[in-house]
Amino acid sequence: MRREQVMIGRKTISYLTSEPSAPAVRQHPLRTVVFLHAFPLQGAMWESHLVALPDGWRGIAPDLRGFGESSLPEPDPPSRGDGVASHRMTDIAGDVIDLLDRLEVTEAAVVGCSMGGYVLFEMLKAAPRYISAVGLVSTKPGADSDEAKANRVKMIQKVEQEGIDAIADQMLPKLLGATTQRDRPELTTQVRALIVANTRQGVGTAVKAMMERRDSTPLLGDITVPTLIVAGAEDTLIPPTEADAMHKAVPRSQYELIPLAGHLPNLEQPATFAAILAQFLRRL
Repeated sequence: MRREQVMIGRKTISYLTSEPSAPAVRQHPLRTVVFLHAFPLQGAMWESHLVALPDGWRGIAPDLRGFGESSLPEPDPPSRGDGVASHRMTDIAGDVIDLLDRLEVTEAAVVGCSMGGYVLFEMLKAAPRYISAVGLVSTKPGADSDEAKANRVKMIQKVEQEGIDAIADQMLPKLLGATTQRDRPELTTQVRALIVANTRQGVGTAVKAMMERRDSTPLLGDITVPTLIVAGAEDTLIPPTEADAMHKAVPRSQYELIPLAGHLPNLEQPATFAAILAQFLRRL
């Protein structure tokens, strides 16, 4: 596994990849799975899965804009626009599509966790030809309710006034299931480190993008590619009922409920998650 960076226009996109820098000659080209991270983490949440993919697959895990080592794009010069950079969920999805273009990836299985799922929904709307299979992990298609939007505004204020540590304090009990919090304190430390490595501005702009995202529920019935839906049985942030509803709405989808896991089942029960994903990829 290695880290790479590309400059695309006025933005820097950093990503982890499982493909070696000097790939061996293969009889068949590698197929690609793209992992999109949860809020407020970064691509490194997928490290263990990048190196555990079935034979014939390579993994790519970008840091979404403003997270990890990916920059927030600079605003356009006044002569080219209004001088304000756009940070909508559609723009974040556009970054991923731009990265695939730069890497000459014409189609990929795309797995999105939580906020990464929101990005995946936007990719399905804007450029479905890139997506050969879908993985929806701890996510939901609906837009924010008025109450949720009000909470997002409070979070933006919190990160601006108190910093990233305050966001980590607020989010950790929601991200990890009760079993994980009780039995795996080292994972709590690991997830906190992934959160606090981000910037106030990156977190704040992502919260705004989530707050303003569109309802993707009407899209579900039109998803025709193989679809894997995963939820943690102890997820209180996006309860498993959301995953069950998606499963019923997406034709021929596969639904897996992982016990003893909360909102981050790939970190909380990595072996179980890896086995489910490998089985899914092998059938493609």
